[in-house]
Amino acid sequence: MPNRLRDARSPYLLQHADNPVDWWEWGDDAFAEARRRDVPVLLSVGYAACHWCHVMAHESFEDERVAAYLNEHFVAIKVDREERPDVDAVYMESVQALTGQGGWPMTAFLTPGGKPFYAGTYFPPQPRHGLPSFGQLLQAVDEAWTQRRGDVTESAERIAAALGGGAKVGAGDGPPQADRLDAAVARLTGEFDPAAGGFGGAPKFPPSMVLEFLLRHHARTGDRRSLSMVEQTCEPMARGGLYDQLGGGFARYSVDAGWVVPHFEKMLYDNALLLRVYLHLWRATGSAPAARVVRETAGFLLRELRTAEGGFASSLDADSPPVEGAAPVEGAFYVWTPAQLREVLGHEDGDWAAALLGVTESGTFEHGASTLQLLREPSDDEADRWARMRRQLFDARLPRPAPGRDDKVVAAWNGLAIAALAEAGALFDEPSWVSAAVDCADLLVRLHLDERGRLLRVSRDGVAGSHAGVLEDYADVAEGLLALVAVTGDPVWLSLAEQLLDVVLAQFPDPDGGFFDTGDDATDERLAGLRRPQDPTDNATPSGWSAAAGALLGFAAYTGSDRHRTAAGDALRIHDTLAARAPRFAGWGLAVAEAWLAGPAEVAVVGPADDPRTAALYAAALRSGSPGAVVVAGDPADPATASVPLLRDRGGVGGAPAAYVCRGFVCDLPTTDPEGLTAQLAGPTA
Repeated sequence: MPNRLRDARSPYLLQHADNPVDWWEWGDDAFAEARRRDVPVLLSVGYAACHWCHVMAHESFEDERVAAYLNEHFVAIKVDREERPDVDAVYMESVQALTGQGGWPMTAFLTPGGKPFYAGTYFPPQPRHGLPSFGQLLQAVDEAWTQRRGDVTESAERIAAALGGGAKVGAGDGPPQADRLDAAVARLTGEFDPAAGGFGGAPKFPPSMVLEFLLRHHARTGDRRSLSMVEQTCEPMARGGLYDQLGGGFARYSVDAGWVVPHFEKMLYDNALLLRVYLHLWRATGSAPAARVVRETAGFLLRELRTAEGGFASSLDADSPPVEGAAPVEGAFYVWTPAQLREVLGHEDGDWAAALLGVTESGTFEHGASTLQLLREPSDDEADRWARMRRQLFDARLPRPAPGRDDKVVAAWNGLAIAALAEAGALFDEPSWVSAAVDCADLLVRLHLDERGRLLRVSRDGVAGSHAGVLEDYADVAEGLLALVAVTGDPVWLSLAEQLLDVVLAQFPDPDGGFFDTGDDATDERLAGLRRPQDPTDNATPSGWSAAAGALLGFAAYTGSDRHRTAAGDALRIHDTLAARAPRFAGWGLAVAEAWLAGPAEVAVVGPADDPRTAALYAAALRSGSPGAVVVAGDPADPATASVPLLRDRGGVGGAPAAYVCRGFVCDLPTTDPEGLTAQLAGPTA
């Protein structure tokens, strides 16, 4: 019989709507029920594409006996971390404090007042690897609650005090200077894996934001080792099982250090960020494999994640759907055996494909199956053969049970997708990609902006949810809108970005410096009693803090606003410290710092829109790798041009279209020559 989640909007919560567990959504009613019954709260946090969330659900939450005990002794709350990153952030801190690590599913036990007193992640159905079974854990917590309440209360108060009094990272006197960014590159070099690329060991995550920092550092300084680390990481990632060799797009992470076997979920944010990295690598080097990844990943986004309303879905699951009540099967949609290749391609082509794709008789994954790796780039003579076989294999896997799609639209991640598709569409002359970015922005403005001009975090099936946007939503959407300014020249996107950034400056600042992750008027009171969420480090996505710094800096470059530039500089002070301590977890912030040191460059191209000379200057401006450069093109005869400050009062030279390269609205002499423009934007800067 369905539980209270049957009316939820979140696909993750709906996955649990038929559990025998009497789930509640997060809210006052659930905690009031816990107080009425005088029982603790079980808080379970996960997301739709999470493999181990599915495992624990199948093993425990679908078990009638476990559910009966849970319902009798607890109030059970289920939270989608992608809908409520604020809830996830606060309680994940308690998990990390108690266990030294974090992850999902998150399992926390709370007092009826919301204070955590015990927490962990996945718990198995039987004891193993030093973990109690989930059933044993429930019994132990219930026993402690009923027989040792004083100990539980003391623990809850101690954890709450630790959360509320957590030490902040000290900020520097200003944004990181050149020597600090050089030192960050040196530290990253020491942590770099020269054999397989990336940083650290298994499990290995694609370091998209660090790669963006390294690309910008190379562009600003000419440092060869920075570019080399990007090249040595991007190539093996794109050749390994982490990348879908048939359909394009990257999985969340690799369970090994060599990118061979992924955790198969595909996240919108990873693919948006990596699309931009490979685009910028191609821009810097002309790499044909990078261009291939750009095209295939953009194709994946548009084919598999785009929603009917024009937004982009959050993720594809790691698992194929279960059959006849069996457990979900991880990776089943993507892996192959040599026999399966021969069945589709024939014996000769199947064997050739197996050698090319690393498919062996013993297998690289489970049960003799292999992930697909493109072990080498097919030669020119082999290109047509590989393209034909790739299409055949792609079509042949379509009838397989496909991973589920979490089709909720998250504002922040759609902002990242807008920026990536808009920029890639402009550079690759793919108008359909730009149109998709515009459609997505239109959806966010139409559906996610409320009557007060505040962002709502999620929507699904064209219906907005009720959860307030957090800092990353405002910042990443503003970043996407600024990318549309560069690509379309439409000043409406600049005005909307300003509207969002005004909310950032009004509702999110920390009086001690930087930003909180939730707005003044949108912080959950229960969480505020523990800790108002605030994290400047970049993890799976740019932190709201560093994303805000980047959007503020970009907006200032378009408008000359001292207010926004000063706010960006203040936000970057924390990255002076993070650059020295943990550059792997400050990639986007350091990329923004590179833009700060580079100016950033402000490029205004003026001339008739239908004049090929204008188009040539505009294309040269977009191809520049100058860190954080902003670009806008406009026709002096169009009245709308005057509403973009960077274009205001600028005209052609000698009757010809012209480009102006400025920094801080102080401009070099205008040029009518695309090569001259490239030269002005190229080369190391202080």
